[in-house]
Amino acid sequence: MSESTKGKGIVSVLLVFGAMFLMFFLFSATILVASGDGMDFSDANIGVVEINGPIMESKDVVARLQKLAKDETIKGIVVRVDSPGGAVAPSQEMYQAVKRASEKKPLAVSMGSTAASGGYYLALGATKIFANSGSVTGSIGVITQLFNVSKLVEKVDVEIHTVKTGEYKDSGSPFREFDDTDEAYFRQLIDDIYDQFITDVAEARKLDKEKVREVADGRVFTGRQAKELKLVDELGTFDDAVNWVAKEAKIEGEPKLAYPVIETSFLAELLKDGVKGAVSEAKIQSTPVIEYRYVGPF
Repeated sequence: MSESTKGKGIVSVLLVFGAMFLMFFLFSATILVASGDGMDFSDANIGVVEINGPIMESKDVVARLQKLAKDETIKGIVVRVDSPGGAVAPSQEMYQAVKRASEKKPLAVSMGSTAASGGYYLALGATKIFANSGSVTGSIGVITQLFNVSKLVEKVDVEIHTVKTGEYKDSGSPFREFDDTDEAYFRQLIDDIYDQFITDVAEARKLDKEKVREVADGRVFTGRQAKELKLVDELGTFDDAVNWVAKEAKIEGEPKLAYPVIETSFLAELLKDGVKGAVSEAKIQSTPVIEYRYVGPF
C-alpha cells in the first residue's frame, strides 16, 4: 500500500470518528437543553420529594414542593430525607417550603438512614415526622471551620498584601493568624444561627426552648431516642409515612406516588456531577453549616 493510500485511509478514519463524536455531542447537547425537572403526575395522588446528600442549595426542592402543593390532583406529600445536613440558608428555605406545603395538604417526612442537622431542620415543617428506629437524626448545632496557611506562607517566603475597607473584611483569611477578635466575631455569628435553629425546633415540636437547648449540643440520636425526646412523631418506614398521608387525605384504595422526572444525558450527568462537586467543595470550605458529619456504617 502506498503512503498516499495510507494517508487517505487515516484521514477517512479520523473523519468517521470526528463525525461520530459530533453527532454524540449534538445529541447530548440537545438532551441537555431539552431536559428539565418535570413532574409526572399521571393518575398519582401523593407526591414524593427526595432530599439526598449534603444540602448546598434549595431551589429544586422548593420548586417541587410548590408544584405539588398547587396541583389539585395531588392530595398529599411525602418528603424523603437522607441527608447529613449542610448550609444554613438552604436548610431554612427547605424548612419554610415544607411548612407552607403542609399548611395546604397532609405532609409527612420520612427519615432514611440519616436526617441530621440541616436534614432534621427541614423536617420540622412537616405535619408528621416518621423515623426508622435506626435512623440517625438530631445533631442540632452549627459549625464553621476555617483553615490557616500563614505559617506555610512564611516558610516559602511569600508576602501577602491586604487592602481592606474595614476591620472585619478579612476575618477568617487563611493568610493571617486567627486572633481573639476573629474568634469573637465568628462566635457571635454562629451563636445567632444556633439560636434560630433551636427556636424553630422549640416552636415546631412544641417544646420548651431550654429543654431543646439541653439536647442541642451536636449529638445525634437514633430514631427511637429521638421519639423519646419528642424530636420526631412516629417510628415507621417510608410506606408508613405514605399510608398516613393517604389516610389524612382520605384517599381510597392503594395510594399512587408521583416522583419527579428528570431526563438528562450521560454526558450532562458527568458534567453536572463534576461541576456540582467542585462548587460544593469550595462552598464547604468557607460556609457556616448546620453541622453535618458521616455517621456509619448504617
